[in-house]
Amino acid sequence: MEGQAISHAVADRCAVVTGANKGIGLGICRQLASNGIMVILTARDEKRGLEAVKQLKESGLSNVIFHQLDVKDSVSIASLADFIKTQFGKLDILSEQRDVYDQTVHFKVMVGLTCSGPVDHRVSKAALNAYTRILAKKFPTFHVNCISPGFVKTDINFNVGILTVEEGAKGPVMLALIPDDGPTGFFFNQMEVSAY
Repeated sequence: MEGQAISHAVADRCAVVTGANKGIGLGICRQLASNGIMVILTARDEKRGLEAVKQLKESGLSNVIFHQLDVKDSVSIASLADFIKTQFGKLDILSEQRDVYDQTVHFKVMVGLTCSGPVDHRVSKAALNAYTRILAKKFPTFHVNCISPGFVKTDINFNVGILTVEEGAKGPVMLALIPDDGPTGFFFNQMEVSAY
């Protein structure tokens, strides 16, 4: 049930979280919704996305809805953009998970990053940092930051990480909720600005 009808008052702020049916993405949804943000949880798989929303609603979070999204499909992206425009008229926060080795990217602007082919970790981190700074300069009214949530126990690493999903989600949520005069163009390692 893609893009369910909204039957409650729209929160002041609206967030989209990509790849959010499990792991850090789901943790980010939980924490943003707990802070009163209207959250659009997205996933490629509709069944898994709806199950994740049901789980959040069962824990008392009614300000979460699902919309199918495949970040590699322009038709899917356009469908989500149209849904956001029609239902909310704006998007305040985009938290986009893209694995670039241990990097997860979180934006307050709808921008996607890709890293094609096997790339050395140091090169991918440097490229991600550079692109973040470029976007921050190009869009000065947005906050554009990237973050590594740390070594989090998720399916992607067979749950051998040292941080919980809740701990890994704290940094991205912190960046999503930064005030208007907050940082932009930075790389964060967990909840701290990283020199590199």
